[in-house]
Amino acid sequence: MLFICYPKCSTCKKAQKWLDEKNIGYTYRDIKENNPSLEELSAWYEKSGLDIKRFFNTSGQLYKSMALKDKLPSMTVEEKLALLSGDGLLVKRPILVGDDFLLVGFKENEWEDTLNG
Repeated sequence: MLFICYPKCSTCKKAQKWLDEKNIGYTYRDIKENNPSLEELSAWYEKSGLDIKRFFNTSGQLYKSMALKDKLPSMTVEEKLALLSGDGLLVKRPILVGDDFLLVGFKENEWEDTLNG
C-alpha cells in the first residue's frame, strides 16, 4: 500500500499512528516532496468513484488564497486534476492507495472497514 501524507499535518500523523498500531505495512510518501502526477491522480480518481472535489484540501490556505471555492464549479475534471498535480498542498490527505481501493482523508471507521472488511 502507498501512504501519501504531509508530515506537518496532524490528521496524517494520526492516520500513520493508526496504521503503525495495527501493524499494517505501507510505503511512505511525502506529498510536498513527491506530489502525485497527473497520471496517478487520474487513475486514483477513476478507481475511487469519488467526486473530484473530495481530492481537494478545501481547508488549506492555498485553496483559499486561490479562491478555488468559486473557480472549481466551472472547471472540467481534467482542469481540476491538472491543478491538483501542480501542488501537493492542494491535495486532500492522507491518501491510502491499495490494489483494489483508495481512501482520501482519514476517517477511522472507513479505514477500519476497508482494511479489515
